[in-house]
Amino acid sequence: MSFEEEVGMLKLGVIGAGKYGAQLLRGFKQAEYQGLAELVAVADIDEKRLQQAAREFGIRGYHDYREMLNKEELDGVGIATPDHLHRDIAVYVARQGVHLFVEKPLDLTVKGCDEIITAAEKANVLLQVDFHKRFDPPHVVLKNEIQKGALGDVLYGYMWMEDTIEVPTEWFPNWASSSSPAWFLGIHCYDLFRFLLGCNAVRVYATGHKNKLKAMGIDTYDSIQAKITFENGATIVFDTSWVLPKHFVNIVNQGFRIVGTEGMWEVDGQYRGITTCVTQDGKTSTPNFYLYRETKDPHGKPFFSGYGIDSMLNFVHNVKRLKTGASLADLKGKYADGVDGKEATRIAVAVHESILTGEVIKL
Repeated sequence: MSFEEEVGMLKLGVIGAGKYGAQLLRGFKQAEYQGLAELVAVADIDEKRLQQAAREFGIRGYHDYREMLNKEELDGVGIATPDHLHRDIAVYVARQGVHLFVEKPLDLTVKGCDEIITAAEKANVLLQVDFHKRFDPPHVVLKNEIQKGALGDVLYGYMWMEDTIEVPTEWFPNWASSSSPAWFLGIHCYDLFRFLLGCNAVRVYATGHKNKLKAMGIDTYDSIQAKITFENGATIVFDTSWVLPKHFVNIVNQGFRIVGTEGMWEVDGQYRGITTCVTQDGKTSTPNFYLYRETKDPHGKPFFSGYGIDSMLNFVHNVKRLKTGASLADLKGKYADGVDGKEATRIAVAVHESILTGEVIKL
């Protein structure tokens, strides 16, 4: 008997159809193309976005996510709303007995993370956080090398992740003041090094600058620098910013360097075999096709791939395993769960506390 005959096709929905919600819709649509699930519905309070998403993906649209959950028999839901709105939605989804995939950060408070985790545990549903940098091929290989001891004891490192100013001013100007470079970008970095090093952070010291964006009426940090010490003694410096010039060659500029007693590793997340792409309209870019790319299969059907899509497909595979007899205990340690989301949030909270107090924060 096939999987579909045994438990029925998985049914998926998405809450939030903005920039990354659209990406999540593509990821779940790819799961449909692969016969893993069916993307059936999307919810968003913005009428224009909602109608566009519903038409593009041929699915039902709802203004209220609660109505979507009440009317659709969903197995899994992806949450891609603004960061500060995750908690109430995630708790509601979990209480409906639906597996949930939450965009980073899980929540902007440790208490909020605990509420989401508790709701998921009580309902015995999968809670997975979209820390997709764990799926980037160089990062996967590096983790294996660190585990094998190829770098010896990790001593120190440096990571930068920077966005162009269009992200806070054009992508989401209405809620950028509720976020920061640490929440929007740093959260990825903090989780990545927890993943690579296999341990938690113990000390945080950070500084931040409010200048350009505040002058533009958006009260948030232009840049944040954080020095974080982990349980194994490694000290990593994280530089995050979202005020690079609008016409920089890519929306994101990123990379890192890590040094151990027996070796070092550098990852250039910006230039990956394509140094410059110049189009007829004069635009210059260095696209990150590792993260996301859209092509067509031999039959002309869209094919969405990249490590950003891999993270979403991983969630679908996990739900599929649960539907065919696996337990949450069987999957433990194989995906970024609520505790991982909480630990990354703990670091980000400490970063902001350190900026305000000027003190080293112990975790």
